[in-house]
Amino acid sequence: MAQSPWGSSDPAGKGSMIVTTTNGVEGRPARQYHGIVTGEVIVGANIFRDLFAGIRDLVGGRAGAYEDVLQRAREQALQEMQARAAELGANAVIGVDLDYEVLGSNGSMLMVSATGTAVSL
Repeated sequence: MAQSPWGSSDPAGKGSMIVTTTNGVEGRPARQYHGIVTGEVIVGANIFRDLFAGIRDLVGGRAGAYEDVLQRAREQALQEMQARAAELGANAVIGVDLDYEVLGSNGSMLMVSATGTAVSL
């Protein structure tokens, strides 16, 4: 996914989708609010068990494979959120928040969610 000066490209490839954690984009007022958009990704337990079983890649106290799984889940959640914003006709998502939640009776799954407000600038 290509980067623009304002954020990442929208997943549909129709132009630039601005994604920011701030409540607005300086110098570009929101013309229309489309509502709250979310993207969620759930990573299953077997991935974490496999990662912990194979901690061989620990370097400097960090588990590279574990970080890769989290990064992919975060990117997928953001892409899903952007796709939903694009479906509403938005060209930006402001006030983005990322959440990580352990799910299941024994903490066997991890959910990554991205939430923000879809707007047209």
